[in-house]
Amino acid sequence: MALDDDIRNLARNPTLAALEPDALRQLAVSAETRILRNGEVLFRRDEPSDGGYVLVSGLIALEPSDQGETARLVRPPALIGDMALIAKTRRPVTATAREPTAVLKISRTLFHRILNESPRSAERLKRVLSDRLLEFLRELDAVTKIGSETSPER
Repeated sequence: MALDDDIRNLARNPTLAALEPDALRQLAVSAETRILRNGEVLFRRDEPSDGGYVLVSGLIALEPSDQGETARLVRPPALIGDMALIAKTRRPVTATAREPTAVLKISRTLFHRILNESPRSAERLKRVLSDRLLEFLRELDAVTKIGSETSPER
């Protein structure tokens, strides 16, 4: 029953939902479950990343380095560190459990292996990520236009 629960938890995430059922099953079988207590750090800002985490239960605060910035709170089915699944990066924030929390850790190596073994899943994920990037660029363009309309002319 736990395997089926893990598969359902992975499929709840919009990014991972693009994967085919067999790919999700492989992820669920190989993902590492971590249980965090309230206040426990999942990872720290600037640490090298080696994969991502699917938030199964609980609450995680993503805390920027600047003390003046507010932490972003995330709940299931969040995927934390999605870019770390694809490329070597450094963690941009510190992730801390704000209540008892469970996550599934997906290593970059595992993720790449599954995408190599499941070309259809890789293609579907490529479309999802492409759509997300285009939406981000549209939002950025809109914000840039608003900013240029409100700035004083010289």
